[in-house]
Amino acid sequence: MHSDTAGERLHDMASTAGYGEAAEALAEQYESVTFTEVHREVLHLFPSRPSSILDVGAGSGRDAAALAAQGHRVVAAEPTAELRSLGRRIHADQEIEWVDDALPELAVLSVRRHRFDLILLTAVWMHLEEQERGTAMPCLASLLDTGGRVILSLRHGPVPPGRRMFPVTAQETIDLAQTCGLDVVHLAEREDPHGRPGVSWTYLGLELGVS
Repeated sequence: MHSDTAGERLHDMASTAGYGEAAEALAEQYESVTFTEVHREVLHLFPSRPSSILDVGAGSGRDAAALAAQGHRVVAAEPTAELRSLGRRIHADQEIEWVDDALPELAVLSVRRHRFDLILLTAVWMHLEEQERGTAMPCLASLLDTGGRVILSLRHGPVPPGRRMFPVTAQETIDLAQTCGLDVVHLAEREDPHGRPGVSWTYLGLELGVS
């Protein structure tokens, strides 16, 4: 009975729970490691030519700024107002389009006709419950250009207090991606770049084939 109640509380929480209140500390944490260190397993999957990139759950804008500095056109979707504000301030020197939008529907971006060469989801997917993931994956596929890629990281381990996270396996994510026309081009596992005990990550590269 107790576990059912805890599960219900988890499902009732917003996917962004805990992020607004802790925005300053989280931004400091995110910015303490570099884009290259966080994404070392998948750097070869990022486009080498200037491309259109969507960073979903952009947080403090660390990744969006690094990609913009490489000459990419970057849209940073971040639903937490406090993090958007910090990101704009911290990375004011980079040309980034900040948007208040979130999965599973990405309602703001989905009504545009723009398609992306790459969509980045860093530590986002496990915040969505199963039904939301079922809605989110086809949404992501619909925003990709043919041959476009999704780079996605999954967090495994203890859930921080006040956060909403669900256990998600790489295989479940791969199976769902394949139903949306996304092929797996990369799968890797690694330790936590922040050194948190019990935390590990799966990195997936998914590519939209010709339908």
